[in-house]
Amino acid sequence: MNPRTLSPLLRQAQCLRHAPKPSFRPVIRQHQFTGSSRRPNDLPRNPLDPIALQRIDAQRRAHYNRRSYYAGAGMAFSMVAIYVLMTSWDLPPKPLQNDSPRADVGGIERGTPVVGGVTGGTEIRKVGEGTPTDGDKEKVEQVPTGTSTIPTFPKILNLATDDSGKTGGVPTEYHLMGLGIRTVSFLGIQVYVVGLYIATDDIAALQQALIRHIDPVATTLVPNEKDKLRTKLLDAEIGEEIWTQVLKESGIRTAVRIVPTRNTDFMHLRDGWVRGITTRTQKASQKGSAEFEDEGFAKAMGELKGIFSAGSKKALPKGKTLLLTRDGKGVLQAWCDDAKMGEVRDERVGRQVWLGYLAGKNVASEGTRRNVVEGVMEFVERPVGTVATQVV
Repeated sequence: MNPRTLSPLLRQAQCLRHAPKPSFRPVIRQHQFTGSSRRPNDLPRNPLDPIALQRIDAQRRAHYNRRSYYAGAGMAFSMVAIYVLMTSWDLPPKPLQNDSPRADVGGIERGTPVVGGVTGGTEIRKVGEGTPTDGDKEKVEQVPTGTSTIPTFPKILNLATDDSGKTGGVPTEYHLMGLGIRTVSFLGIQVYVVGLYIATDDIAALQQALIRHIDPVATTLVPNEKDKLRTKLLDAEIGEEIWTQVLKESGIRTAVRIVPTRNTDFMHLRDGWVRGITTRTQKASQKGSAEFEDEGFAKAMGELKGIFSAGSKKALPKGKTLLLTRDGKGVLQAWCDDAKMGEVRDERVGRQVWLGYLAGKNVASEGTRRNVVEGVMEFVERPVGTVATQVV
């Protein structure tokens, strides 16, 4: 063969023999993410996904539970607010008119307003035996109580009890020492108005008993001595000691006048007194005193409970007067509707009931205690024996 003709064939075969092998490289596509593009795992969850449905249901239940809690709390707050408003702003009682055809009924002219047991500004109170005197028609100064339900208390009471009935039935004049309002619960719900009275003739004995604790030989107290006595009477421990000695040894005659501001009952009042007496007697026993551990005191407490438990008439309506008297020997008597309910002759019981308003850490009415203390301050700033002559 001609070498020239073989030359191209040889070159072609040589080229085929040394031709490079093709290389295969995987093509990697790079995604360029823009602001609107999302990765596969960022795609919105399928609304029909079971887990998503459970979460939505749980959120819905939590939402309605919160609404129920808020609604319940709002309803409770509204009920409490309505109750507070209804009990805090009482309307004044409407005066009753005496429409009797007689021009004069028991010294009361026709048309005279009768409010809260006070007739035209005159307090007429006949208790037990005895007959009213000309003093029944006297106009008596009225003291504001601080509540519109029972707006005033008389400053002077004329009481004819069994004790005074023995002297011809002449009523004994009692002078108001102080008053206040008994409240319960944190809402300050008013229960009754209470006033403490002392026989006018016994004010001198009270003066001497109180002044003796500051200056044994003095007959009156100067301002700084009055402050000392006030501090002692307001002290829980010292005040109880002073009033215990006064009630036990001075022989003063006193009275407690209670007028409910809402309908209540005798058992409610009794339970309050019994709780206070129990607390004080237990405290005395812890200090080593055996004064209240005998059977006689337990029997006397049973008599106190029986006075306010027996009988069908246990209710004490709003505006009706309950009177507790304590004579010079400490005999406690209870009166309602000018009728005697009963008595407890053990002086310790009456003394403990009085201490519930006068002294101790937890008194029945703090306002009453402070008002009584300020009242006796007016007594001790005058010479002994001169207050009774100035009482009108």
